[in-house]
This record gives sequence, structure tokens and C-alpha cells, in this order.
Amino acid sequence: MAKAARAAQAWRTYRDVSKPGSPGLGARLRALPRMVGAVMRGEYSGMGKGKLAMMGLGVLYIISPVDIVPDFLVLIGVADDFGVFLWLMGSLLGEGGRYVDWEREKARPLHS
Repeated sequence: MAKAARAAQAWRTYRDVSKPGSPGLGARLRALPRMVGAVMRGEYSGMGKGKLAMMGLGVLYIISPVDIVPDFLVLIGVADDFGVFLWLMGSLLGEGGRYVDWEREKARPLHS
């Protein structure tokens, strides 16, 4: 993903998190373990296991000492980690917000 696209995604995520009535940052972060479990059990169809696996790979890439672009190439090596971090945070917060909305909708009583 290009730098501009990652920055745009980060901005959209920030706007979404700060929008009135939208799940806040804390609610989205607390929802992540529940969302992962619901996806794995097949209860939440809003996100596929493939995207969940990509997010898991993103986490592994960030914490792994092995990089595609080595960090000793200071600006470039750190930029790829930061790009993955931006994508991961945007994806996790976006999906977390959609999951919280899904939980809220599921908890609403049905009207006769």
C-alpha cells in the first residue's frame, strides 16, 4: 500500500473513531478479543478468517526481528514497519468499530 493510501486510511480511522455516536477507541480495543473469538467460531460474518490471518501476520511482522526491508537502512527500514503498523491499526480499529456496532445491533430487542 502506498504511503498516501496508508495516511488516508489512518485519517479515515481517526475521523471514524472521533465521530459522535461511533464506538470510541477504548470500546474498539476492548472488543478485539471478542471479535477474534467470534470470527473463529463463525458467529461474526463481518470479517473473514483470511483478513484476520492477515492482521495476525501484520502483528508478527511488526514484532519480528526479521524484516523484508532491514532496519539498518534507517529511513526505509523503519518506514516499512510504520506502514504495516498504520495498516494494522486502521484495520483493527475499523473492524473493532464495526464489530461493536454489530454487537449493539444484535443486543437490541426486536420490535413486534
